[in-house]
Amino acid sequence: MADVVIYTKSYCPFSKETKEMLDTKGVTYTELLIDRDTALAAEMEMKSSRTDTPQVFINGVHIGSGDDLKALETEGELDKLLNV
Repeated sequence: MADVVIYTKSYCPFSKETKEMLDTKGVTYTELLIDRDTALAAEMEMKSSRTDTPQVFINGVHIGSGDDLKALETEGELDKLLNV
């Protein structure tokens, strides 16, 4: 299984939706909550060049937002990246 990291905010509905999608697929991921951690938020922005959440990384590669993850699923590419 791939190494999946998600930067999230606890109150973000898009973060919740993305986690639910991965949970449904049985994917294990590391969640990094940036709500009150400015250093972690800065890290996310540096790595992704984005400030919105969620930001998803698979095997260290920035995938993008939850919408980007959904697009990969629709295209049939997500399972390949996740090695499932």
